[in-house]
Amino acid sequence: MKDSLQAGLTYQFKFTVSVNKTVPHLYTESALFRQMPEVLATGYLVGLLEWACIEAIKPHLDWPREQSLGTHVNFSHIAATPPGMTITVNVRLDKVEGRKLTFTLSAHDGVDKISEGTHIRHVIDVDRFNAKLSAKAKKLKAE
Repeated sequence: MKDSLQAGLTYQFKFTVSVNKTVPHLYTESALFRQMPEVLATGYLVGLLEWACIEAIKPHLDWPREQSLGTHVNFSHIAATPPGMTITVNVRLDKVEGRKLTFTLSAHDGVDKISEGTHIRHVIDVDRFNAKLSAKAKKLKAE
């Protein structure tokens, strides 16, 4: 991590919702989801908020050797957003505690606030992480 990764960092991210990011496309195996309205799926909102955080901190990491993984999400999804609308995500890095990063986020679709809350990510060393993941996979094969 670079010294520039500091609490107080802010970032704004924009994303236009496409049809393939709506509820019927979340788990196409589910007939229940396929029957639901074409609005931004909460599952895709989670990914969008994570993406905004990743973009915010990427210049402050030794990318791609260092990356970050989400470990906790705590935000609302309070308004529906149809395809074609652009979501603006505002990110603020509140705390840097070693490799643990705590963010406050809010998102607006141009008409309504659609989300607000907090998110925690941890900075990882990709090679070390992949080695642990490989060891875990080998344990499964050995069983």
